[in-house]
Amino acid sequence: CRYIAFVEKGALRAYTVSDKGTENIIQFAFEGWLISDLYSFLTGEPATYNIDALEDSELLLISKTAHEELLQNVPQYETYTRLQLTGAYIAMQRRLTSVISLSLDERYTYFTSLYPDVIQRVPQHMIAAYMGLTPETLSRVRKRLSNK
Repeated sequence: CRYIAFVEKGALRAYTVSDKGTENIIQFAFEGWLISDLYSFLTGEPATYNIDALEDSELLLISKTAHEELLQNVPQYETYTRLQLTGAYIAMQRRLTSVISLSLDERYTYFTSLYPDVIQRVPQHMIAAYMGLTPETLSRVRKRLSNK
């Protein structure tokens, strides 16, 4: 991955595709968020994530060289990057904890409480792929929750 993308406008996703063709969404990114295959970006190893836009988007692409220069010369960029990475780590930790400790209904409720606008902007089959569910299972969860 040659760039970190800062999302100025729009929505993107980072995902992998299994050998069976199943998409596994790793991350969504909206206005003000960063998205990249960070491991690939930092190590120079081949990317394992695909990244594409879910709607018309405007991005600021930052190369590794520019990223390093900005970190060295612009304290605000270093602070911003640190805060973004800290936020991403916290989100990853929350996601992992919810997967191992919450029921499907609780996970969906938790997800929608953290990211209410995602429900409006992202197709349900992609939310299912992010949650590691089939679209049919997510539909059953949503139906159960709407009947409560």
